[in-house]
Amino acid sequence: MTSKEKASPRDRLLDAAARLTYRDGVSIGIEALCREAGVSKRSMYQLFDSKDEMLAASLERRMPAYQARLSHPDPAAATPRESILYVFEQVEKGSVEPEYHGCPYLAVLVEVKNPGHPASVVAREAKDFLLSAFREAAERGGARDPELLARQLLLVFDGASARAGAGVEHLDDGLATATATALLDAAGVH
Repeated sequence: MTSKEKASPRDRLLDAAARLTYRDGVSIGIEALCREAGVSKRSMYQLFDSKDEMLAASLERRMPAYQARLSHPDPAAATPRESILYVFEQVEKGSVEPEYHGCPYLAVLVEVKNPGHPASVVAREAKDFLLSAFREAAERGGARDPELLARQLLLVFDGASARAGAGVEHLDDGLATATATALLDAAGVH
């Protein structure tokens, strides 16, 4: 029995939604999602009210891994500066992977455009988490304007992940970390 057969239909749908929407975008059709998951359309609609709800559930399900990947492995020992730069190091590491397509949450916000869409709501939560983490670290690090610095860092993060995900920028040279470092220096973060 394969792992696909062992997983519940709901889990298989959420996994398929995660894979296909990250690779191909949120406009992927129900048929393709169901085929990838090995689940009938009827079963999909018994589990979710709509494709939109399934996409939101898929994004929500991935949120803990996203947050963990961007959080310093030893937050108690890390300085605020190290915590912030760790995020950018992770973007740089991820950007060299062959299947890297940028931040999945940013991609949903750009593609869907409707702020009331269930997937947009979840995607904004992910971005708010990162903004809040940047702001808290900036405050602890003594930034002159923690809110402004957090917004600037999120702008760099989103820009770096989008450009690398589109294949128009390579981050293996440390560009994202160097840019974040310049912002931290200018804001007086230690």
